[in-house]
Amino acid sequence: MSRSGDRKNVRGDAGGPESGTPGYAEAFLQGSASARDAYGRFNLGIVGNTGVGKSSLVNAVFGRDHAKVGKGLPVTRGVHYYHDASLGIWDFEGFEIGSAQSPRDMLRENLATIARRPAEEQIAVVWYCVSAQADRLTEHDLTMIRELDASGLPVILVLTKVAWTRNPVTGKHRAPRDVEEFRDWCENPVDADGVPVDLPVQRVLLTAAQGKDGKGVGFGLSELVAETLSLAPDNEKDAFRVAQRLSLPMKRQMARPVILTASAASATAAAAPIPFADAAVLAPIQMTMMGRISVIYDLELATMLSASTLAQLGTQITGRALARSFIKLIPAAGNVINGSIAFALTAATGEAWVRLCEALHTGKIDQSELGQVWRDFSPTVVNVVANLVKERGR
Repeated sequence: MSRSGDRKNVRGDAGGPESGTPGYAEAFLQGSASARDAYGRFNLGIVGNTGVGKSSLVNAVFGRDHAKVGKGLPVTRGVHYYHDASLGIWDFEGFEIGSAQSPRDMLRENLATIARRPAEEQIAVVWYCVSAQADRLTEHDLTMIRELDASGLPVILVLTKVAWTRNPVTGKHRAPRDVEEFRDWCENPVDADGVPVDLPVQRVLLTAAQGKDGKGVGFGLSELVAETLSLAPDNEKDAFRVAQRLSLPMKRQMARPVILTASAASATAAAAPIPFADAAVLAPIQMTMMGRISVIYDLELATMLSASTLAQLGTQITGRALARSFIKLIPAAGNVINGSIAFALTAATGEAWVRLCEALHTGKIDQSELGQVWRDFSPTVVNVVANLVKERGR
């Protein structure tokens, strides 16, 4: 890239064809789009009768009501498909007494319909939901679970609406004794004569979508998230990490390699030290990184923020603006940016962006405040120096 092209980029702070580098908004959008394509969509099958708490469970784990996830497609009688960019829900009706079809025939028909759908809509894991108060599985439940297993689908038996109680002495929560006995039977089922019953489920989990009095996070959800992730195909695990909203560590684990890759790319761009005035060459790398991280936190910033807003954000927090702050705080750094400094600046930016995305993801701040609150999350001299020391120690 020519120095004259770099200077055009610096003056415009937006990149473009004349500069040979993508603009701030374009880089962010490209990063978001490439991440969406790479991570794809996680598809969950969820089975259960009306009122068993399927919608509440999906909302607790994924942060959206499954009946309000994008478009609802009534594929065939007894099953609907709801989806957005990162999550697809195949909602199967439970078997109702009086149905003209047997549960096996109904489920086979629905699974055959799904099998004809595109690859990105195929089910990865099934939650078979039964109320913990049911105290038993019906023959219809057993039939449907066996049919799901025969189709090669991993099934988690989820006992819903468990009324946990808290021990006032130990502070620990536990399910009612009869519910625990129901779970124990499901884990090692036998009939009235003590003969083992075929129940091909991967796990039996006790859950409550909400805490006591309908407030806060419920119980058993972390175990449900962990087990679903473990059963997901390897090529869909990241899609699940993106879609779920309960585990921030899962998302941080995905973000770290993105930050490392961008930091290394920045170091390469500054392998031959670049003048302070040309620091904007780092901005597209940093904005691409930020776009990818926003997808990991399932934030639709690419569609919710205008190109001008993204460009303004980029001028505030990346490239030249970031370098200016660093040099102002550490005058001894001089007026050039070398590979180590570029690496440290980008790594600190990535870490700060992760903190901001987590605040947006958890609802602590509203995305309309993004431009105003960035200064509270922007890289500090401590972050940059720490990353600089770490990089030099490699």
